[in-house]
Amino acid sequence: MRVRRIRAIAVAMLAVLALTASTVVPAAAIRYGSNDGNDHPYVGLMVALAADGNPLWRCTGTLLSDRVFLTAGHCVDTPAAHIEIWFSAGPEPLGAGYPAAGANRCAGITGYPCTGDVGGDPHQHPGWNPAAFWQHDLGVVTLDSSMPMATYGAMPSLHQLDALHTGRSTTFTAVGYGLQLAFPDPAAWKDQAARVRKVANPWLHQINTPFTGDIFIQLSDNAAAGGTCFGDSGGPNFIGSTNVIAAVNSFVYNSQCAGWSGGYRVDQSDDLDWVATFFQ
Repeated sequence: MRVRRIRAIAVAMLAVLALTASTVVPAAAIRYGSNDGNDHPYVGLMVALAADGNPLWRCTGTLLSDRVFLTAGHCVDTPAAHIEIWFSAGPEPLGAGYPAAGANRCAGITGYPCTGDVGGDPHQHPGWNPAAFWQHDLGVVTLDSSMPMATYGAMPSLHQLDALHTGRSTTFTAVGYGLQLAFPDPAAWKDQAARVRKVANPWLHQINTPFTGDIFIQLSDNAAAGGTCFGDSGGPNFIGSTNVIAAVNSFVYNSQCAGWSGGYRVDQSDDLDWVATFFQ
């Protein structure tokens, strides 16, 4: 397996970022965006369930085929034992009767967050390390049954992102479900967390720098272009208006989701080779 490049200064800064993300909700969704409608029907809302059937957290991901769903590594982390996925544009309502009484909140409940359009098994990048999640923040869900679509998301070619230039002219199509606005704890009642598939167009702030290495890309996160926020990681950052995934949403800089966000880039050999094993 190829070793991803990262400098000492980046390690120190990323440790701070990891603490920031992991002490809130380790996931990101779209804010300052617009409703996606049916533009990206192969992007789905996922919920990780524990072995006892209880929901743990929600994320986003992208179908690469009728049986392979790409997401972030931390979205399929232990104790996730099973994944349920919805492909509705939303808003996705709670299943009738949720939560059920007793130890299993999903007992006898169909619909969100218990029973989706399809279920599957979680897999983490072989280099995954929860103490440094950003370095290999990639996950796959292999579906229990076929989920056919007219088109799917696509992996990039090796080192494809190296040709991209920083600045507002290089934009991405970020797609996800979840929290659209985040506020400090005293004002958390103002959070907006509709389960709707939304889209934004952040631009490329940093790539291949001493800070990012070849591990992640730094994206804008502001009202002008939109960005990501807590509630739903693993969603794609498509290159421009294509279906090619440059990076999966990995982390945000602060608890108000302001400034910039980090997308784990998937154009490196370790990512491409690992994902390819699910198509063999």
